[in-house]
Amino acid sequence: CLEGIVKHNGPQIGPAAENGDDPLPQAIKDYNERQDLGLDTWAGPEAQVAALSDDIAYNNHDIDDGLRAELFTIDDLRAVPLFAEMVGKVEAQWPDLEEARKVHETVRRMMEFMVNDVLAETRQRIAAADPQSPDDIRGLDAPVVAFSEAMVQYDRELRDFLFEHMYRHHRVNRMTSKAKRVVGELFRHYMEEPETLPAAWRRLTDGKVTAETAEAVCDYVSGMTDWYALREHKKLFDLYS
Repeated sequence: CLEGIVKHNGPQIGPAAENGDDPLPQAIKDYNERQDLGLDTWAGPEAQVAALSDDIAYNNHDIDDGLRAELFTIDDLRAVPLFAEMVGKVEAQWPDLEEARKVHETVRRMMEFMVNDVLAETRQRIAAADPQSPDDIRGLDAPVVAFSEAMVQYDRELRDFLFEHMYRHHRVNRMTSKAKRVVGELFRHYMEEPETLPAAWRRLTDGKVTAETAEAVCDYVSGMTDWYALREHKKLFDLYS
């Protein structure tokens, strides 16, 4: 499980590493000294399936989210070839379908199309590599669970659209800026005043502004939901709360 998380995007070191020459996070280095994760190899087959499934779900659900948030429209999405193809088929079959159901059916078809592409491409790659063990899969030059070249292009076009129209939308940027301030202020407060942490977390600290306290504070803050973080921020920084 840990190997799959660490190598979610592929090898961490070596020629296939996505991060290139960037240094490894210290937490990964420390853990790898205790258990060799094979950082220069691909993850095992189950982790590869989980990673690509995550990409499929993430991108398609963001279409739903972006439409509901009115960051873009169906007509905007027609610039994405895969969406245009699928929504065209839905409209041809049900020309009078209401918009919400049209979006639902289009996204469902996109996900099905992507999943079937992964299945076909993965079967071909497994047949060609003929692995006899998970380690054989780890040691290959490329993942066995993957999109076809055509689907890679479709997926890239969808990502580019979402990046421009959603992830860098001014409303999203404002919320991101607010989130950075909230998390940063929470972290600095707990580092300087660890006695304000809940008792179970306070016991994991060893004083102000130390590495051990920083680790405990990071774990505490990273485990917060959005609403919990906002509520804690209000309690700590609103003098009348």
